[in-house]
Amino acid sequence: MNLNLRVWENPWRLMLALNAAVLIGVFWHKMTLPPYVPYIHLLVDYHFGFTKRALSGAIVSLFTAKVPVWLVFVLGGTVWLVTAGLFIQLFRRTFGFEQKHLPLFVFMAGSPFFLKNFMHTLGHFDIYGCLFAICLLLIPARSLFYVLLAALFSMILILIHHVHLLMYVPTIAVIVVLRHYLIQGVNRQSAFVGIVLLAAVGALFVAAQFYGTMAVPEAEFVAYLQSRMADPAQTRLLSFAYIWYQPLSKEVVDTWQWLPHNILGIPVFALLIWLHTPLWRYFCNLVAALSVDVHRRIVTAAIVVISLGYLVMFAMIFDYSRWISNWAVCLFLILHAVKALPASKDVPPISGNDRKTTVFGWIVTLIPRVGIVRPF
Repeated sequence: MNLNLRVWENPWRLMLALNAAVLIGVFWHKMTLPPYVPYIHLLVDYHFGFTKRALSGAIVSLFTAKVPVWLVFVLGGTVWLVTAGLFIQLFRRTFGFEQKHLPLFVFMAGSPFFLKNFMHTLGHFDIYGCLFAICLLLIPARSLFYVLLAALFSMILILIHHVHLLMYVPTIAVIVVLRHYLIQGVNRQSAFVGIVLLAAVGALFVAAQFYGTMAVPEAEFVAYLQSRMADPAQTRLLSFAYIWYQPLSKEVVDTWQWLPHNILGIPVFALLIWLHTPLWRYFCNLVAALSVDVHRRIVTAAIVVISLGYLVMFAMIFDYSRWISNWAVCLFLILHAVKALPASKDVPPISGNDRKTTVFGWIVTLIPRVGIVRPF
């Protein structure tokens, strides 16, 4: 009886346990679905020259000539575990795991935007941006090597998929500004290095977007991909080969054609964002408590820039559930960087005793994922 009473007096630990159970359920459901897009990305390499979305497959080709379907889940699961582990380390270092910080951890780690949705999209490329951003939040940021490493991470992400220029590269840039330039200061050398690296990342994106289209006939391309399959009979897994031939204009046209149907999910996205109100309120308080006015302005501008990047993605590609989820994850990560900036006062943590906050925590916990295109 006393044990049950202690559990209900501390519902946040119970929410974490329930989140773990939900994650297991999402994983088993994911294992039943054919990995169309993730699998074909492990087949495409640089066999026909420089190609967009080919880095993952090129790395896999160094280790095996034939790619089994199960490799999607092994690689995706490994990256997910590393990302989850590093995020736990990041949260422990930034906030700690005292009782007072458990509500914040539930709203982040237990959010359907974050680890649960990464489990649902297991094998997709989104999580690599999150992983690299977490690494940049964990390592020292004192020297220009940090800026160079961030640029290298950004280039790797663009070679994995060029849409990362809008998805996680802006967040990586913001982390560099908040952790390096605002703390170490800006001089002529560091400014020059930053500008040159930004230009290099931009040039690589232009090359991938406009010069990375497959140059050979689609039939020849598909035949090559089939030769790399461990089971060539599963030709249905090659049904997305056309995306290596699809120009940006066609993607935009398709997005706007589906807009009247997909836009119906916006009220659901708004509801999901509203359920995280305690977290957003805490974030706003952190920004307001910054002791340097310029820091507050830079953080606010950074959030606007990141959000505008995702708005552009909404207009170009219709995987809306993924975009809104990754936008939220980017804000979660920026929050950690903001917490490390000089503050004029301590910000009270999210109240674990507030009834409305607890209800929101339970709802967030019970939602298993957001999805890929439409909600759920």
